[in-house]
Amino acid sequence: MLYNISIAMTPMQLRPHQSESLEIMSQVNKGIIVVPTGGGKSLIAIMDAKRQFEAGDKTIVVVAPRLMLARQLSAEFMEHITNASVMHVHSGNDLPYFTTTKPNEIYSWCYHTRGNRLIVTTYHSLHRIQEAGIAVDSIYFDEAHNSVKKNFFGSTKHFSSISNRCYFFTATPKYSSTYKKHGMNDSDVYGQIIYNVPAPRLINNGSILPPKINAINIGSIRVKGEEAAERDCMTLLDTLYNEEHMEKVLIAAPNTKVMMRMLAETDFMTEVQAMGYDLLWITSKHGAFLNDKKITREHFFNLIREFGADPDKKFIVLHYSILSEGISVPGLTSLVLMRQMNVIEMCQSVGRVIRLHLDDIKRIQEGTLIPGKLQDYTKSFGLVHVPVYSNVGISTVKRLQNVVDTVFVQGQPAIATIKR
Repeated sequence: MLYNISIAMTPMQLRPHQSESLEIMSQVNKGIIVVPTGGGKSLIAIMDAKRQFEAGDKTIVVVAPRLMLARQLSAEFMEHITNASVMHVHSGNDLPYFTTTKPNEIYSWCYHTRGNRLIVTTYHSLHRIQEAGIAVDSIYFDEAHNSVKKNFFGSTKHFSSISNRCYFFTATPKYSSTYKKHGMNDSDVYGQIIYNVPAPRLINNGSILPPKINAINIGSIRVKGEEAAERDCMTLLDTLYNEEHMEKVLIAAPNTKVMMRMLAETDFMTEVQAMGYDLLWITSKHGAFLNDKKITREHFFNLIREFGADPDKKFIVLHYSILSEGISVPGLTSLVLMRQMNVIEMCQSVGRVIRLHLDDIKRIQEGTLIPGKLQDYTKSFGLVHVPVYSNVGISTVKRLQNVVDTVFVQGQPAIATIKR
């Protein structure tokens, strides 16, 4: 069920689809909001929270799939909201806000904190808030396809039932066709799709870019085992040397083990530095690095933003899966996919590279660039390179092209379905 409501624009500089979403949220207390990656769904939640906080004495919860995304969302919310106290519920205590995972401390903070309360958490820690037994006025599930996981669904169902308002934001809804697994087609928990904006509309209004797939024929087989790291090193160096738009590159590694072997046992780092790149890399186990120097994750993401905004800076961001979902990596000119992915992973990874060039954003805001007139853009598409070996990669390109056609040509959401 889709709601089609004509509304007036809100006072802020919101795109039409963001304003429409906010209007629907003012009328419907539960549902799924589908916005393609890069379409600004976080700002929809932020503006809804800002509106709710104007009434005073509200408790709002924001749920993210990863700790890093929770931090990013917290920073984005607080850029716009100045009338709320903030608590984080997850591991780590290096934030400027009270952080805990203890239910009694969560309850005490909510009880003693007067005025508006913003709680930022992860799916892993959401059950701690449930155990605290607090009342919640509004809850936003970011990247909500994660909520169907067995370990998270119980808390998701709980807050869907007890919160006054509950919204699930995603670019890629995840359904289930078997009673054995949970899916977002469970209307008792998730409600209906209350808003869905097609990707072609976002391209035409200057929100995102269309992706362009470049299949790179390697002309050999992809080996496994100890030789995989050396092969990937050669493939990536050839890609960086020979392909276009390789100034600011995101690389999705095949797995963490191969990625670490490539960094430790090949000349990859030395070679890319000789080519003028800085190498930013990150894993959940080893943390974040700039070239061969370990840095904090906060510094890592500050550098990504700094490098992305510098038109003369060349850099590579190397990861396995930690940056695929939700994390903003501005300024990217290309994505290199070195592994097979499911529908959700493909959409999320492509979403990192279809952001507009910062100059184009500025020109659209100034009125000197017509939104959607791609031929006049500094960056007119998001380039996705897929190395194709004689034994690996052909099916990946076909599946990726099918996803791109579904989302960016037909304007339909890419729905992942659990079948068993």
